[in-house]
Amino acid sequence: MSEASLALPALTAEAGRPRSKPRAGARAERLAAWVLAGPAIGLMWIMLLGPAAAALALSFTDWTFGMPAIGWNGLGNYQEMAADPVFWKTLKNTLVYVAFVVPLSVFIGLGAALLIEAGTSLRGFYRAAFFLPVTSTLLAMALVFQFAFHPSLGAVNRVLGFLGVPTTDWLKNPDTAIFALGVIGIWQAVGLAMVLFVAGLKAVPRELYEAAAVDGADSAFERFRRVTWPMLGPASVFVVTITAIRAFQVFDTVSVLTDGGPNKATSVLLFQIYQEGFSFLRSAYAAALTVVFLGFVLAITVVQVKLQERNTHYV
Repeated sequence: MSEASLALPALTAEAGRPRSKPRAGARAERLAAWVLAGPAIGLMWIMLLGPAAAALALSFTDWTFGMPAIGWNGLGNYQEMAADPVFWKTLKNTLVYVAFVVPLSVFIGLGAALLIEAGTSLRGFYRAAFFLPVTSTLLAMALVFQFAFHPSLGAVNRVLGFLGVPTTDWLKNPDTAIFALGVIGIWQAVGLAMVLFVAGLKAVPRELYEAAAVDGADSAFERFRRVTWPMLGPASVFVVTITAIRAFQVFDTVSVLTDGGPNKATSVLLFQIYQEGFSFLRSAYAAALTVVFLGFVLAITVVQVKLQERNTHYV
């Protein structure tokens, strides 16, 4: 008789035995895990998931702030949004602002990081100088930029006039207002991008540059193309994501400098949410706008996660 036939009854008997109950130690470990994770999960629901779920639920109602009752409205708010030309203009302004601010902030921040790390002195001073706009109060600095963009007294028009370039009232011209606000956004975003890129540059092994030099990459551009830029893949994805989310959140400068004008030329999503919810007291419609805004932020985050999973430091 073969060994397999002898082992078959034993395996059958083993399969027929009732499975033992989970050990008490395993149950205790699971309980301890839930107890330790409980505060973080609770805070996540209170601070993030709970308000998002509340906004989503409210967007399907007809509630107006101050009304004692809430009625079901289904997709009515979203249908109104789709037919509202103000919403589409606001969405276009937001996308234009993001498309203007994000690339320039990332490239200028990367350039500043490369120049600072290439220097031999005053690195700490330059890092602090570039990072200062991130820590400054944007409302206070908005007044400074309001004076800088003044049509007759501002430094911008004075410099352009000296160079013979045509000038305009940057904040009141519908064609230039959103880009003037974008300049302020870039001014504030460059510092954070620079700091993140500096951290990424410090993580690049020096041995890679030595190996690249052996392979013939002697120039600074070749070292950047073959070593620095590929190794900055994860940092670049993170910088673009953070900058894009912060650009979508633009509100302060719009509220202080233009109030959404002229002729809705600078009205952006957060500003319209504020107006609908707190000026017009249309809470349900503002909740629907909030859901759209959160959808854009979620989409950006999902793209970041997917790119990180694809080993972005080898792109």
